[in-house]
Amino acid sequence: MTEHEFAIVASGLDPEADDFLDRFFEAGCDDATIAYARGAIIVSFNREAASFEDAVRSAVSDVRAAGAAVERVEPDTIVSLAEIAKRAGLSRSALSHYAHGLRGAGFPRPIARITTDNPLYDWPSVAAWLAERGRLPAQAAEAAAMLKSLNEELGARRTV
Repeated sequence: MTEHEFAIVASGLDPEADDFLDRFFEAGCDDATIAYARGAIIVSFNREAASFEDAVRSAVSDVRAAGAAVERVEPDTIVSLAEIAKRAGLSRSALSHYAHGLRGAGFPRPIARITTDNPLYDWPSVAAWLAERGRLPAQAAEAAAMLKSLNEELGARRTV
């Protein structure tokens, strides 16, 4: 078993209710820290599981069992070069070289804020690119892809 860190952003419960924290604990979120910030419930997990996907899916189930609506799971998949460097354990300079084609070819292009000094990238695409070059473990790229897929699924449920 490996410990996995992530956070679930949820809504639908009153953070002022007397049983707010108890609901999460009784639903199986005893390995999480619960907070209310920026109008959202943040359930930060350190969950042991065989895989990242198992950890996230069981946590989503537990948060729903507490009565909350799951909006998304973080870490977010839209990232800056600084965040990519942090997640990959690389220098910001190295990432800048990759992004500008000075080191390696085919770095994924930005998906947002393309005309600014701080463009945003799709983390699963970048993680896969880095993993193909041995700069990131394959499991990290797989986890990024799974998280993006799950968040898209959660988003689809919200709009139905």
